Amino acid sequence: MIIELQQLISSGHYPVWLVMVGIVLLSYLLEDVAIVTAASLAAQDVLPPSLSLVAIMFGIITGDAGLYFLGVYAKKSRWLRYRVYTNKYFNFIRVRFQNGVFINLCIARFIPGLRTAGFTLSGFLSVPFSLFLSAVMLSTTIWVALVFTFVYRLGSSAWVQAAQYQWMLILIAGAVLFAANRIIRHSISRRLS
Repeated sequence: MIIELQQLISSGHYPVWLVMVGIVLLSYLLEDVAIVTAASLAAQDVLPPSLSLVAIMFGIITGDAGLYFLGVYAKKSRWLRYRVYTNKYFNFIRVRFQNGVFINLCIARFIPGLRTAGFTLSGFLSVPFSLFLSAVMLSTTIWVALVFTFVYRLGSSAWVQAAQYQWMLILIAGAVLFAANRIIRHSISRRLS
């Protein structure tokens, strides 16, 4: 299956917009894997780097906005409001989150496990959308620039270009990012407990 997909992509018989839509949809599921995929496709000259960056940024930012609006929608549910407001930790979390909300949103981008909770909480707590969006755009730009540049440069190197299995770069880089996220999440949860 993967070899057939690689042959289809390598054959050049694909619409660029379809590859971009694929990157956007992948970013809704696994952001880091989508960044690695976009950078790998750019390194293999399947998609220009500028279009890869546009697709990945659009996907991540719209996905984050979706989490924000999920929080807005959750606030309309009487049952969820009751569950949240009666939680003994909610006031502590709300105060900590709202003190320096811009910085907290930027930090949430880089700490695995905080992204979904922080972005949904932003909508639930009625953080102004413009503030939310500016924090998300800044932190996403930094994160994508770091990961995309690393993978793109690695994929553009002569020894990777000469390799028969360039597509494995996607799998290896994705596995490294996944492992790093798990290690960071585990170490943070140990410190908090």
